[in-house]
Amino acid sequence: MIKRQITEHLQNMLTMFPVVSLTGPRQSGKTTLLKAAFPDYKYFNLERIDLRDFIRTDPNGFLNNAGHKVIFDEAQQVPELFSYIQVVSDERNTNGQFILSGSQSFILSNQISQSLAGRVSINHLFPFDYSEMKGIVDLSDINSTIINGFYPRLISQNIKPDDFYPSYLQTYIERDVRTLNSIANLSAFSRFLGLCAGRTGQILNLTSLASDAGISVNTAKSWLSLLESSFIIFLLQPYYRNFSKRIIKAPKLYFYDTGVVSSLLRISAEQLQTHYLYGSLFENLVISEIIKKEVHSGRVPSVFYWRESNGNEIDCVIEKSADEIILLEIKAGQTYNLDYLKNLNRFPEDEFYGTTNKCLIYSGKETSSIAGVQIFTWEKFASLLEMISHRK
Repeated sequence: MIKRQITEHLQNMLTMFPVVSLTGPRQSGKTTLLKAAFPDYKYFNLERIDLRDFIRTDPNGFLNNAGHKVIFDEAQQVPELFSYIQVVSDERNTNGQFILSGSQSFILSNQISQSLAGRVSINHLFPFDYSEMKGIVDLSDINSTIINGFYPRLISQNIKPDDFYPSYLQTYIERDVRTLNSIANLSAFSRFLGLCAGRTGQILNLTSLASDAGISVNTAKSWLSLLESSFIIFLLQPYYRNFSKRIIKAPKLYFYDTGVVSSLLRISAEQLQTHYLYGSLFENLVISEIIKKEVHSGRVPSVFYWRESNGNEIDCVIEKSADEIILLEIKAGQTYNLDYLKNLNRFPEDEFYGTTNKCLIYSGKETSSIAGVQIFTWEKFASLLEMISHRK
């Protein structure tokens, strides 16, 4: 088994909270992690209908007989169980009693906020991140990395992306979408998902997206929330701390896994380099891996983008602390160009009272430091991630 980066953090949280939750997209490896990392916990998979019926018959009796260390997988399947867990955990007054896992974040989070607020540590597990895969699979080929993505089953079973992702997406749409939102027209939702893929790395224009999908703006908002809660997409918020210039305040749309986007766009590794979204997909890869690294380290990502109304833009702004930020430009080109530094030099540093670190990552081979900008290649991405995650 490939060790997951979040394991140590989860073990630490179990010493501080009576309940620990772990959510994430389907097939991200939650069950495998929990069974391997916590063998002394009794495991119950609530996908089993007979087990759900058994628990509902006598929740208190079941919890008392289950013991003091229990994992409930797909816990959102029995939402009424949460109130009983609250009572039992309060009566025992010890930490590390329950681990709740699920792939439907919206339902699970609602139940936690209603019944377990203040008693639970909330955590997320995504597909493998770059740090976990480095040295295990060959990540030097950017095109293959973008197309393959990082889902564990695809990697462990050596499944081709063309065989994995269409089935994965179909299962997601037919199962989770129906459960979460009672969407009657699944073909319309599939079209909407494809349109989102075509807007990867772009500033979100809800009106345009809704119009192209043939749905109302409110429906588009609802469906985007659904995609967020099921860990398919995330919205990167703008960074606008008291800047005097006019700053764009709409979020940008990205996917947590580039393999999903590539499948939706029907791009092969051979087509990728000349595809009009190649730069956006490389940008998506870098930003999603930064976010996954932070989340798997047990931190809430402080990752943004910055854009002025005149078009000046920084692809990624990482806030390391209240007085230190990293400005990161992401370029898919293989040949260094002075224009790559243009927007970094236009950032209004005089309006940010703290330390500003400027970085560039591109797909070439030469690393250096030019005009105060530290330059990373894709092969040195691990060093960039380490720089970002390092805390004083």
